[in-house]
Amino acid sequence: MEYFLNQLINGLCQGAVYALMAIGYSVVVGVVGMVTFTHGEVIMIGSFAAFYTFQLCGNNIFLGLLSSFTASWILGILVYKICYEKFFSAPRHISLLCTIGFSILVKNLAQIIFGPNQKPMLDVVEPRFFRIGTVQISQLQLVIICTVIVLAGALSFVFGHTKFGIKLKAVSQDKTASYMVGINVKQVAMLGNCLGCGIGGIAGLLFSIYYQTLQATMGGAMGMKAFASSVLGGLTDVRFSALGGLCIGIIENMGITISSASFRDVFAFGFLIIVLIIKPTGFVTGKGVKV
Repeated sequence: MEYFLNQLINGLCQGAVYALMAIGYSVVVGVVGMVTFTHGEVIMIGSFAAFYTFQLCGNNIFLGLLSSFTASWILGILVYKICYEKFFSAPRHISLLCTIGFSILVKNLAQIIFGPNQKPMLDVVEPRFFRIGTVQISQLQLVIICTVIVLAGALSFVFGHTKFGIKLKAVSQDKTASYMVGINVKQVAMLGNCLGCGIGGIAGLLFSIYYQTLQATMGGAMGMKAFASSVLGGLTDVRFSALGGLCIGIIENMGITISSASFRDVFAFGFLIIVLIIKPTGFVTGKGVKV
């Protein structure tokens, strides 16, 4: 029983990281209005930005968070300018193909610049453990879960109580109407895309410090987990996308308690398929809520 409870804690921690990835993905899709396949590479760039920040400046997690957010934000500008800005009026498959091509480009450049091999992430959080009854939880897990909760709360505040957030919600719901009331739709869409990418970059940092490893090719798997979690949330509903990521993380870890760790992805995507067969809209009721 103790083993299953510890695996549940592991699942909650990993699910929190997936939830943050999904939140970033949903913000991008909700505001821009186009599906992206660059999110995995955005996550990977965030990881490497933090990795080199730790090497240059020491194990300061706050500097790591800032550098991963900034690097992914800058990459978000490039993604928007190359893959989205010129194609708002074009068929959606054109921007989709652009994101696929850009993803391949970034992945190959990363392998050339950073190398193809795995790199060990430094221990940026002191390895300390706490016991709650029979359950053991590490300080790192607490830091990750608390970071995700704080970021999700901050994002909720931005969307609900700031002028910028209201503009993001307006653009996500109706770009034409937003343009007619004087909102600079392209600028807001770019900032929304960058915000989603920045959140994805922070998720990449949290994933890397949790597993203490990163690699230039990690973006493919991470992008698929973010996409799967967002699909469960209807792609544009941030709340249910986060719930989807949390569920996938828990299902993965509880699944490997009764089988091999190599079946981790089988449980994750098997869960996705079962949910979509039973309820094609995922966890969302009706049309869901954008951003």
